[in-house]
Amino acid sequence: MARKMKSMDGNNAAAHVSYAFSEVAAIYPITPSSPMADFVDQWSANGLKNIFGTRVKVVEMQSEAGAAGAVHGSLGTGALTTTYTASQGLLLMIPNMYKIAAEQLPCVFHVSARTVSTHALNIFGDHSDVMACRQTGFAMLCEGNVQEVMDLSPVAHLAALTGKVPFINFFDGFRTSHEIQKIAVWDYKDLAEMCDMDAVKAFREHALNPEHPHMRGSHENGDTFFQHREACNQYYDALPEVVESYMDKINAKLGTDYKLFNYYGAPDADRVIIAMGSICDVAEEVIDYLNAHGEKVGLIKVRLYRPFKAERLIEAIPATCKKIAVLDRTKEPGAQGEPLYLDVVTALANAGKTDIQVIGGRYGLGSKDTPPASVFAVYSELKKDEMKRQFTIGIVDDVTGLSLPEDKNCPNTAAEGTIECKFWGLGGDGTVGANKNSIKIIGDHTDKYVQAYFQYDSKKTGGVTISHLRFGDKPIKSPYYINKADFVACHNPSYIIKGFKMVDDVKPGGVFMINCQWDFDELNHHLKADAKRYIARNNIQLYTINAIDLAIEIGMGKRNNTILQSAFFSLAKVMPEEQAIQYMKDAATHSYLKKGQDIVDMNHKAIDLGATAYKKIDVPADWANAVDEDKAEVLKGKPELVKQVKDILDPIDRMDGDSLPVSAFMPHVDGQWELGAAAYEKRGVAVSVPTWDETKCIQCNNCAYVCPHATIRPFALTEEEAKNAPAAAKIVDIKAGKGKGVYKYTMAISPLDCMGCGVCIGQCPVGALTMVPQEGELKQQEVFDYCVDEVAPKADMQDTTVKGSQFMQPMLEFSGSCAGCAETSYARLITQLFGDRMYISNATGCSSIWGGPGATSPYCTDKNGHGPAWCNSLFEDNAEHGFGMFIGQEKLREDLADKTRELIAVEWARPELKEAAQKWLDTFTDGKANAEATKAYVAALMASIATVDELAAVPQFAEHAAELKAKGEKFCDCAACKLVAEILDKKEYLAKKSQWIFGGDGWAYDIGYGGLDHVIAQNKDVNIFVFDTEVYSNTGGQASKASNIGQVAQFAAAGKETKKKSLSEIAMQYGYVYVAQVAMGANPAQTIKAICEAEAYPGPSLIIGYSPCEMHSIKGGMMNCQKEMKKAVECGYWNLFRFNPAAPAGQRFSMDSKAPAGGYQEFLMNEARYSRLTREFPDRAGVLFQRNEDEAKARYEHLLKLIEMYDK
Repeated sequence: MARKMKSMDGNNAAAHVSYAFSEVAAIYPITPSSPMADFVDQWSANGLKNIFGTRVKVVEMQSEAGAAGAVHGSLGTGALTTTYTASQGLLLMIPNMYKIAAEQLPCVFHVSARTVSTHALNIFGDHSDVMACRQTGFAMLCEGNVQEVMDLSPVAHLAALTGKVPFINFFDGFRTSHEIQKIAVWDYKDLAEMCDMDAVKAFREHALNPEHPHMRGSHENGDTFFQHREACNQYYDALPEVVESYMDKINAKLGTDYKLFNYYGAPDADRVIIAMGSICDVAEEVIDYLNAHGEKVGLIKVRLYRPFKAERLIEAIPATCKKIAVLDRTKEPGAQGEPLYLDVVTALANAGKTDIQVIGGRYGLGSKDTPPASVFAVYSELKKDEMKRQFTIGIVDDVTGLSLPEDKNCPNTAAEGTIECKFWGLGGDGTVGANKNSIKIIGDHTDKYVQAYFQYDSKKTGGVTISHLRFGDKPIKSPYYINKADFVACHNPSYIIKGFKMVDDVKPGGVFMINCQWDFDELNHHLKADAKRYIARNNIQLYTINAIDLAIEIGMGKRNNTILQSAFFSLAKVMPEEQAIQYMKDAATHSYLKKGQDIVDMNHKAIDLGATAYKKIDVPADWANAVDEDKAEVLKGKPELVKQVKDILDPIDRMDGDSLPVSAFMPHVDGQWELGAAAYEKRGVAVSVPTWDETKCIQCNNCAYVCPHATIRPFALTEEEAKNAPAAAKIVDIKAGKGKGVYKYTMAISPLDCMGCGVCIGQCPVGALTMVPQEGELKQQEVFDYCVDEVAPKADMQDTTVKGSQFMQPMLEFSGSCAGCAETSYARLITQLFGDRMYISNATGCSSIWGGPGATSPYCTDKNGHGPAWCNSLFEDNAEHGFGMFIGQEKLREDLADKTRELIAVEWARPELKEAAQKWLDTFTDGKANAEATKAYVAALMASIATVDELAAVPQFAEHAAELKAKGEKFCDCAACKLVAEILDKKEYLAKKSQWIFGGDGWAYDIGYGGLDHVIAQNKDVNIFVFDTEVYSNTGGQASKASNIGQVAQFAAAGKETKKKSLSEIAMQYGYVYVAQVAMGANPAQTIKAICEAEAYPGPSLIIGYSPCEMHSIKGGMMNCQKEMKKAVECGYWNLFRFNPAAPAGQRFSMDSKAPAGGYQEFLMNEARYSRLTREFPDRAGVLFQRNEDEAKARYEHLLKLIEMYDK
């Protein structure tokens, strides 16, 4: 049967099949499964029909638990329903999964299998999530590559209907879900032919319906529950045969040979691997190589994991097999082995197969790459007489010694003739998007097979991305990173300067292209000696291209991806250049039309220019003997932090984290890291950075106030500090106000930490900042470092004004957030105000990704070692987790308060100690006042406690002192001294801490709302800050209840129908919750005032900060982020107000923004999240946009009424 060939990833393949068999999809976003739901939503919005002739109805719920409940309910009423999820999301569905399975409801959960958070969050792939569902009663079907996802996903849907057992249909997250392959695609007519419509009819007839009512979900007692539970056994016993029958139907249509357990390899193999998922394709490559070289090895691919049909496994094992290695992509601490291993051992034991030795290994946790070298290592281990019963591959375990040795120079096992390309890009520069277009162009317009996979670091926009592209005339089975490429491109020159090992990945004679602004002399200067040697000794064809300046000339700013894509097609010669250019233009039109025709035209111009913009570099002969520079860098700082940076951060930043052994993490086994590591990175990724004109500057500090990455900072310097500053420092007198005539002033800029967003340029009222090439500003790095390290804080310059706040140290700096990010600007400001005594509980999402990357904390400490204590629990429980943090430290402080009262009651306690103790009690709930009282109290405690030696000096206590000394005691044991010692033992808990709970709108409005509501209802002193981007930013731009009418987002492809939830009003109705809405760029003073009021308020507070995002696609880019806030407030899209229950009557509710000034529709059209609706659904756009504006007007009038209501 002939099928159309298309280039797509695993998520797309699963969505294609699931759409055919589904009538309802109840969904909730989670990486890496969200694209499946997005595809389904888009297809439904555009009228695609399933095999039943209808469109799938898509509903987005508030959480995965909610989605599972909706799936359960929808199935119960007779609609074929599905969902898409992974990781924690799947685990939240488990309670409903038990119910769905027991009620024999025929659904399929499509799962891009992903790591479950443990010591750290990991958004990448392994099987720990699906393995947590083994007891639910769901059948489990696994696919190993994109084609298998397309071919076998129908089996899950079809068998669920016939067998009356729901399925988890899973494949490896990212490795399969996001890998693009050219595959054969099902026609819906073929799927309809295989569907048992009688089973569909029976399902509907058995569904709940008042026309023929029944009851489900009853409760039973101990007398009957057990027997009733056992009644389902026959369905699970029969299910493997049902699955086989549908596999046979698919085999008949496709000419394939899918089985429950597929064997691949020598028929007389003596060594066999058993595994499931994408590693099977790696193993097949290795098997082909080994068997061609005289060995006899094989592989059993597990497809139906639950129910586990042991008889079919035994049948698949060659009779000659003597040794088996079972590979599991999960870890179960403390178990005898991982799940698949235990199943295999049990199956062999029950079958009496005692002559086969079985060992088990772990691989691929958190998407750890598993190349052929790892599989070679497993087969080598199976050769040994004494094998490791448990082992790991792909890592170096130098602690427990479980890892197998691997040969990095193992044979190349990829299909002959495969062309491999690798692109090093910067997150947000468009490299990944361009490569997705490239691979689809090659796949859809040539006869070649293609594969694309994308590797990321843990930053947001601005992190390292590596695109791995393969294409060839034979099917490609290589689900692992490329390490010997025909073509390698470096799209960011900072990677050359930092010495990333990129050129080492080029095959001898291959092409290496560098995007830079350098002439040959500059290239010669920046290229490291080892790279020069490799280029010269391996005949590497070296090219440079200046796409940076070209992009600026065209008007594309930092987005030079299209230029570089065009250069790739010209150099790689994978297809005729004229065709490639036309196909690129078609792809650009498709990709960017939603952002406007002007963006399309710019990309077309970039394509034309890129095809000829590169230059061939004649490699000097002396490069072959280039000599390495001796550069021993000495790092300053806390020893533990310096060690962390050297041992862990540096390799991670070089994209060499894979090489780190287990021992490197032993000091951090519990996932706890030192603060301040981000300051050591100095990534230097910005092409352009601001330069400061001190002659124009009015010293308002607005630029520092909005800087997302804390890379521009004002400093007040003494004469001595100014005199000792580096020569490049620009230092002037303070012009007015505090410090005039006392201090000098400078604005220090860190060019190597700056992200080049340009937000500061837009905020400067006098044009004292301009963007210039980074290299010309590198001398300012020394100035910045001097100011940070050597210039003392000036308390007399600090206050809670916009200007004064910026003389405070930011304790959030150089994060991995997107250039121009609004979230980090708010968070940074809060740390300036309260960072030295902050607890932060952070919801999973953007703010946890930029706020908590492993080994790279952007939160830092002051010179006293104090700083924010930060922790991420989960997505859904953030408010509860933060509340728990508060309760924990509150309890410890209350105990200390009780002991302090006891101490005051001791007759002979010193008067000055009693006075300090009482002052501490009096300021107990006032963070600022209590900080000073705590210092005085601790000093009095230290001065008051008597040591044993001091006690011995008093004659009447000498004998008792000797007794204490003999016992090893250090202090006097009188009532007062014992209490003092007990209090001092917990002195770090004495000071009033500031508890903050950070998170985005997806958390606060949706999945975490129930917890947030409960926490604020407790009337405890916790501060909640919501970064409101009006969309799920981190998972790719899905709609939330913070999204507004007409907004286009994933799961709202035709524009959101319902208005934004009023979270602020819900909180205000309690009457005792401080509530504010702020927008930093609209009213900086109101923002800082609200934050200070909220923190000072002795009860719960909720601040909602408007946070324009990359997902909004603002015209002009994120450099206009702060300006966009101002426009939003001026037109009435976003309102500023404060509700302070502690304020005097008549002042509790403050409306801080003016009446809408017009321009509402113009504001909407300035952002592609709205304007694209006019191109995709023009008829809806006008209606929805008018509703949006009408709701905004009504909201403003409503808020005005609250002034009177709350101030009665």
